[in-house]
Order: sequence, then C-alpha cells, then structure tokens
Amino acid sequence: MSASEIELKSYCVQTAADAKSASHELVCLRGEQIDLWLRESADQLIECTPKIIAANEKDVARKDEFGLTDAQIDRLMLDSSRIESIAHCLRQIASLPSPVGEIFESTVRPNGLQINKVRVPLGVVFFIYESRPNVTADAAAICIKSRNAVILRGGKEAFHSSHAIIEILQSVGQSHGIPRHALQLVTHPNRQAVDYFLALNESIDLAIPRGGESLIRRVAEKASMPVIKHFNGNCHVYVDKDADSEKAIAIAVNSKCHRLGVCNAAESILIHESIADEFLPLLGKQLSENDIEIRGDEAVCQIINTATLATDEDFEKEYLDAIVSIAIVEDLNAAIMHINRFGSGHTDAIVSENASTIQQFSNQVDTAAVMINASTRFNDGGEFGLGAEIGISTDKFHARGPCGLKELTTYKYICVGNGQVRE
Repeated sequence: MSASEIELKSYCVQTAADAKSASHELVCLRGEQIDLWLRESADQLIECTPKIIAANEKDVARKDEFGLTDAQIDRLMLDSSRIESIAHCLRQIASLPSPVGEIFESTVRPNGLQINKVRVPLGVVFFIYESRPNVTADAAAICIKSRNAVILRGGKEAFHSSHAIIEILQSVGQSHGIPRHALQLVTHPNRQAVDYFLALNESIDLAIPRGGESLIRRVAEKASMPVIKHFNGNCHVYVDKDADSEKAIAIAVNSKCHRLGVCNAAESILIHESIADEFLPLLGKQLSENDIEIRGDEAVCQIINTATLATDEDFEKEYLDAIVSIAIVEDLNAAIMHINRFGSGHTDAIVSENASTIQQFSNQVDTAAVMINASTRFNDGGEFGLGAEIGISTDKFHARGPCGLKELTTYKYICVGNGQVRE
C-alpha cells in the first residue's frame, strides 16, 4: 500500500471513529435543540442564497468535463426557488415529532415485568449520493433529527454546492450543541475512499447509496454493513379499461414529464387493449408535445406511426430521459405480469374507477408503492409527509419505500421491574 493510500485509509478510519463518538453524544440532545438548529439553518440557507448559487455555478460550469446529461444538469442546478425548497424541507422536518424514545409496543408479564419496545437511533449512517445538492441538506437534517451521525460522500460534480450547504449547517450547529463530527462531508476526491468506508462496520451502522445503478450495485457488493437501496426506478402507469380518460392522460403525462431525471418518474405506460384505439392517440399527442420519444410493442406501433419497436431491454430500462416505453395489454392480469416481470419494485400506478380491479392490482403488484389514480411522482418523502427522505428502498427488510425519520431507527427492549427474579 502506497503512502497516499495509507493516508486515505487513515482519514476514513478517523472520520468514521469520530462519527461514532458523536453519535453517542447525539442521543443525549434535547429535541428542542435539534429543531432550533433546523429552523435557524433554514433561515441561514435563505440568507446565504447568493453564496450557494455562486458555489453551484462553479459545479455547473464543469458539466462538460463530467459529461453530464441534460437531466443530470437539471438535478445539479440550484436557484433561489430550489434553495427556498431546501429550507422549507428543513422546517418541515423540524415540525415533525422525533421517533426516538417512542414506546411503540408495551406488555406487562404475569410477574409484573413491563416489556417496552423503544425506538432508538441506528448510530452512524454513511450516505453516498450523486449530483443533487439539495439531498445534502435533506440527508443531514433527517439523520441528525433521528439522532444519527452522518458521513456524506457526495458526487464530485456537486462538490462546491454541497460544501457550501454543509458549511452553513455545521456553523449553525455549533451554537446549538450539535457535536462537531455528527455531520461530516467527505472532502477527499479519491473513489477508493468509498471502499474503505464500506469496510468499517465497527463504526458505521448503515450505508445508503443514492444515484446511478452502477454506484448502488457497487456499494451493495462491497458493504460490510446493512444497505438501504433501490437499484433503479422503472415505474409504471397502467391505464385500465375502466379509467377516466381525462384523468388517465393527466396522470400518465405528469408521471413521465414532470421531471425526467428522477427515480419516481414513469418509464413505462400500459394500456388495456379495449381502450387503446381511442386512448393511445390522445396520449401520444400529449407526449409528443412534451418531446417524449415512444418505444412501443407492435400494437402500439400500429396506432402511433412515429413510435419505434420496443425490445425487452426497452421495457426494463430506467431511461431518466425523454423516452417512454408503452405496451398494450390484454387485461389486468397481463398488466400485473408485465410489471412484475419488467418493473423495479419502486412505484407503480393504476388509473381505474373499478374498485375490485384496483384491489387486485394493489394486492398483486410487487412494488414498494402503489399509486391509485395519482401520479408516480408522489412517491416522495416530502409528499408522504415524512418531511423529506434520505432514499427510497425497494428492499423488503427493515425499510421499504421512502425512508424518513422512523426508517433511520431501530429498537431496543427496555424492561422495567420491581425486584423480580427468575425462578
């Protein structure tokens, strides 16, 4: 191992150890301290908007160097409106009750021993993410509010933006008793740092990757601690034969076009064959007006002559771009089979006025979130009332769907006795 590698590894080990120590201090903080920190941080972000935008402009100026797509540039860019949204999320999180210390199960045994199941922090979170500087503030807020120390490893393409945001949060934190090392941004650019951190399960309790599929798979393969993740967001909208046509077009278009480069954007639309001849041209017109390329099955291509023939790879792809796959399905069962075959288990929507159809879809589609007569874009921590999210999980253990405060806690048993001894 070279001297530079030894130095890097030492940096990672020390950073994680400092975070672990800080996590023990965090559990002793009063909730009012953390909420004041969040509110004052929100105010300071607004006040420092010119400074943050100037830092963001440095990142955006390097877009060609990093080969960013239009969707990635959109995720990277900050303006006064987006900074106001970041501040709003911090205020929302401050207004939420802390889950830490909640007794969510309690029983009294025949001998009088009271068994309490109590929410406690996980400890230290290692959060790896790309491109979106607003996520820096969201993740910091959710982790500290849930009494977890956090190590943030943002993408190099957003380094200046993230650094400006973290400097503000840390500065405000000093006046509210937030431990210095409870919130740390990894400043070392070497990618090997991620591998070193992922080996430190003595200090780090959870890894959360948020970004492209290759990043997430790399973290899942190398992590020595549990990982909360989703590999991609191949989200679907199924338009049933009993759908309200106007409602269905609005939902499908919003799901796909509202924001292309996000994981809860729809990538595939399924249409019941009995309404396809009438519905598909109307939908195609709306998608065309939004410059969306259509890749469809043979039936779709017969109705929309500008569509290109889709392959299985097209139907399983997360585009994050102005492309959508469309299939015409025989019935509800075919739609469910298609989604369970090609979907990623992230978000899947049904548009229908038939209650039994909706119930069957909800029961049988294997997904973290079912949207009924609503856009897939609502699968979001803020929209679910979580304040914000640190990620969306498609796993089935510990956490599923948007991960907010409760998802960053575990529990311990606290048993209260009055002198009982076991016979």
